[in-house]
Amino acid sequence: MSELGLCSRREADEWIENGWVKVDGQTIDTLGSKVRPDQRIEIDPAAQAIQARLVTILIHKPVGYVSGQAEDGYQPAVTLVTPDNRWEGDQSDIRFSVSHLRQLAPAGRLDIDSTGLLVLTQDGRIAKRLIGGHSEVEKEYLVRVTYGDMTAEIDQHFPAESLDLLRHGLELDEQPLKPAKVSWQNGEQLRFVLREGKKRQIRRMCELVGLEVVGLKRVRMGSVPLGALPPGQWRYLSADESF
Repeated sequence: MSELGLCSRREADEWIENGWVKVDGQTIDTLGSKVRPDQRIEIDPAAQAIQARLVTILIHKPVGYVSGQAEDGYQPAVTLVTPDNRWEGDQSDIRFSVSHLRQLAPAGRLDIDSTGLLVLTQDGRIAKRLIGGHSEVEKEYLVRVTYGDMTAEIDQHFPAESLDLLRHGLELDEQPLKPAKVSWQNGEQLRFVLREGKKRQIRRMCELVGLEVVGLKRVRMGSVPLGALPPGQWRYLSADESF
């Protein structure tokens, strides 16, 4: 069911336990039951109704907040999800409820020194699409850098071969990185588009070619941009948006 994109693994277990899953008309009550490709899976409308109520929240994370659980005295970004912090430009018709904070998990992290688009979701399908092992969803970043003592017009001095290495040819944790799109946004800022998300990946990539990251902002995940969402504020993913 998870592989077909019907739900997350956790949801599949809950649905089976509730008797909401049938295979070829027979209710399945055993977790981990095998299903052949030619068999038909049916989901009870009760499960689909619960799934339809799951929310996804987009936050413009400021520096100083962690993506997940609180650590080292720093607050998690989810603490920003309050009625007062909801962006007035939110186009969704969703009414805020404290139930939306339950089982809300980050789908792709931003480290404490980074800003920009952070996705928190209750929907396992969205989490799998964004951070699953086979995810090919693009994540776009604007990255301000220094190069040695240089803080301006770095694009005029940075070697072309090093830029090529950022695009393809580097390794992290003894694993080759997937090809990336990397270009100069201006003299001091690079634009990265990645299809993977290793821990502190961009900062470590830049370090390997002699650059130091002094500012990092995620501006897009898939087809959903950060847009005009102000720092520290949040909005719901609307029904007509998808990653």
